Amino acid sequence: MRSVLIVIVVALAIGIALLAFHLHQRNAPGSARERSQFEFVAHGPYAQVFPLFGAEKERVWAGKEWDPRFVFPKPAKDVEGAVFTVKHGHATTAPWVNTAFDVKSGHVQYVYVIPDTMTTLIDIHIAPQDAENTKIDVMYERTALTAGGDERVRRMAENDRRSGAEWAEQVNRYLKTVSSGKP
Repeated sequence: MRSVLIVIVVALAIGIALLAFHLHQRNAPGSARERSQFEFVAHGPYAQVFPLFGAEKERVWAGKEWDPRFVFPKPAKDVEGAVFTVKHGHATTAPWVNTAFDVKSGHVQYVYVIPDTMTTLIDIHIAPQDAENTKIDVMYERTALTAGGDERVRRMAENDRRSGAEWAEQVNRYLKTVSSGKP
């Protein structure tokens, strides 16, 4: 009986030690930092394309899953300093902040944080390619805040790298419907 009790106590101690190690590792500082980039050409003039990369205007091309809820400004408007949240499934992200929305320079930028997981910077540069086409360069930079966020940063960065073709298709489909008069 005593040997069974010793085995149980040792197993319990090992289990607690493993759990403590796992929790410590998960909450330790993260090491993952990933930068992903893509570019594409939008088949529309700059003045028509630039506004499509504001959170509010993105609704017209990004699909039903893109539904930002503006905290500021109200009514919703794409401006530098805008703050909004986005629902993903059953979860709502921490607030996004539009840190740049400059028509003259063609620069749009967003920052958001998923608490205890990661920070994300999305940096978009938009420039006329010619009178009827606009070049879009998108860069995501994700940084894990804890070791528990490392794998999520890597997974999301890989998805970011593959997003260019989807963005191009969605933006250009929208521009085609607008130019054909069928919004």
